[in-house]
Amino acid sequence: MQKTLHTKPFYYIRHGQTDWNIIHRLQGHTDVPLNATGIAQAYSAAEAIRGIEIATICASPLSRALDTAKILQKALGAEIEILDDLKECCFGEYEGQTGHNWMPDWEAGHFTPKGAESYQDFIDRSTAAINQALTRPGPVLIVAHGGIYWAVTEHAKYEKGTTLPNCTLVLNTPPSQDEPFWRQKLVR
Repeated sequence: MQKTLHTKPFYYIRHGQTDWNIIHRLQGHTDVPLNATGIAQAYSAAEAIRGIEIATICASPLSRALDTAKILQKALGAEIEILDDLKECCFGEYEGQTGHNWMPDWEAGHFTPKGAESYQDFIDRSTAAINQALTRPGPVLIVAHGGIYWAVTEHAKYEKGTTLPNCTLVLNTPPSQDEPFWRQKLVR
């Protein structure tokens, strides 16, 4: 698998809020729908990004991300391409749980819940999915999950440990001759 991100600028937005987000329940592959707030967030994001040039929207197949993408599509007019590997991490037997005290050991590679992806396997899958999206006509908007963005954070050397809030749009710009580091710009 590709170990680094393609050096191409792209937009990224995490899906709107779900009921499980409110109580910090791990969603993983569980297909939890947007709640009323999440739907409103997606419509608000659509109004805020109307006019931004987007050629392709790549989305996770999980309804919380795909429904967000469909709402954004109405404002942007771009086609949606569903990429299965943009799904959130599979947390195995810990999916649906609210306790996350095991995550530092998981990220360090010392522990993986039964039936879950290892942290490194997840980062590798996420990186490959983002790179696959970046082969599409750009500018590309990726609509996915907080966990998928961990791969961006890791490769771009952004501050670790922060979660991308629901329906927050960021522009990620790769290093250049004038700017030696990835840059993250909050668009909305």
